[in-house]
Amino acid sequence: MKWTVAKAKAKLSEVMERAEREGPQHITRHGEEKVVVVSVEEWERKSKRRGNLAEFFARSPLRGAGLNLKRKKDGPRESGL
Repeated sequence: MKWTVAKAKAKLSEVMERAEREGPQHITRHGEEKVVVVSVEEWERKSKRRGNLAEFFARSPLRGAGLNLKRKKDGPRESGL
């Protein structure tokens, strides 16, 4: 459901209840979506870390694909400051 800022302010309890019951609640300002209210349960599920970077690469479908990547030997970039 989409809410304007004014309506979300006036009905914050309802916005929160619906986020828990129905899922994410979108809040708009001047017709543009600006924020989403989600339940703590959904936030924790979505933001839960699933392993470290090494584990991520180990699970990659490209692992063992025979990619041969070579690093360029050129020097550091010049500072633009």
